[in-house]
Amino acid sequence: MATRDFYGELGVKRTATSAEIKKAYRKLARKYHPDVNPGNRDAEERFKRVSFAYDVLADADKRKAYDEFGDEGLQAGFDADRARGFKRAQESMGGTAGGGARYSSFEDIFGDIFGGRGAGGTPAEQGPDVETSLTIDLLDAVRGTTATVALTKPVECAVCHGAGGQGPGTTCPECRGRGQVKVGGGPMSFGRRCERCNGSGRIPSQPCPACQGRGVTEKLEKLNVKIPAGVDDGSRIRLAGKGGAGRGGAPAGDLYIVTTVRPHPRLERRGQDLSLQVPVTIGEAMQGATIDVPTPDGTVKLKVPPGSQSGTKLRLRGKGVPAMKGGARGDLYVVLQVHVPRDGGEGVRAAVQALEASYQESPRAGLTL
Repeated sequence: MATRDFYGELGVKRTATSAEIKKAYRKLARKYHPDVNPGNRDAEERFKRVSFAYDVLADADKRKAYDEFGDEGLQAGFDADRARGFKRAQESMGGTAGGGARYSSFEDIFGDIFGGRGAGGTPAEQGPDVETSLTIDLLDAVRGTTATVALTKPVECAVCHGAGGQGPGTTCPECRGRGQVKVGGGPMSFGRRCERCNGSGRIPSQPCPACQGRGVTEKLEKLNVKIPAGVDDGSRIRLAGKGGAGRGGAPAGDLYIVTTVRPHPRLERRGQDLSLQVPVTIGEAMQGATIDVPTPDGTVKLKVPPGSQSGTKLRLRGKGVPAMKGGARGDLYVVLQVHVPRDGGEGVRAAVQALEASYQESPRAGLTL
């Protein structure tokens, strides 16, 4: 199996920093996001690949394993120390082990580690990872929430129990009924699951009608999922053991939930910071005031300095977006918007004329392009 190029998927060099990887991911996630490309399956698939690549490269441990071993290093149960030992032994023997068997990848070497035999002769195989998407509101992303996710995932066939067939069948000629074949020789000899019979040791008389010989069926499942505070577009939430069912007693795969954050009509998010436009009166802007401002944590009092202009930014520390992996919370920036009355009658118009006379120069003085 060829190793996927996660660096190429994000368009960065292998020496890219974490900040460069994050920047590249955000750019691609915005471009291929399902909300931006409704009904475009190619864009949706690219978005999933980009999200998976970022999930690997943004995690220091996963990135290290991927850089050294490729895709195989990301599989559950992978033993890096043992892999290095096999690799050194293989290189010392000129690329072969024991009786001349040549390994094309770590996937070949560790076939027996990632799979074995379960009870009743059923091949033991870890379940596949499953990925699904979830759209939530911006405030739920900031605060965290609980959502119900409905997904269809593979489960072991209840009729054939993962064997893929029915009937007594015949002994597999490849492994002679053992379910495993010998690889290598001498101290490097080990067994790996027979691919012809999928580790069962027998060739079924006929394919299972329930799963058409695949050993798995599809099942609709609903899960209540806790969404942590701070998720963003393209965030991947991992639920260990909630993916496809394993076979032969092996553990299930993992479930990955990719979040899409629905825009808010008033709040704007930039990284961990939030921005909110707040209208104020002419008097509040000129004379200063204390006003009520809504935040994700509730209403707070904010002092407006005298002489504030439209566009003035006031910061509320720690009222922004929490960091998913710890660290300081972002800030909420209040952007003042001075509102004028539509028409207050003669008294207001007279007050405006008096106000106009207070300008010492035109507010557009020096305005050029």
